[in-house]
Amino acid sequence: MANTIFALFALVALGTPRTGVTVAIDRAEVPFALPILLVAAATAAACGFALVLLVGDTYLRVVGNADYTRLSVGVLGLLAVISYAFAGAFGVGVFALAGTLGLVPPRVGARRVHLMGVLIGPLMLG
Repeated sequence: MANTIFALFALVALGTPRTGVTVAIDRAEVPFALPILLVAAATAAACGFALVLLVGDTYLRVVGNADYTRLSVGVLGLLAVISYAFAGAFGVGVFALAGTLGLVPPRVGARRVHLMGVLIGPLMLG
């Protein structure tokens, strides 16, 4: 909630979005009326709080009993399908290459954070 409020204040004060939600608000051309945006954020927080009270225990039981191998394979398959839907066979190839590259650092005793350097080039150019 704090992150959302800070992002809304940054959006209104600076006029540039800082999170995915504020980018969507900006692109939807929603007027930057801070009181209305804060009421919407507070309403969402209240709904989330109520949902946790209503379904939180059931959710924890379901998640606690989940077969993580099946879940991981399912998520991997879904991500491959989404990659194909958005970018075709090339996207699946990039997805497979990125997944394989993500497995290298633990094998050589490094941390995965060093792979984040791949983002610097596109960020500097974009």
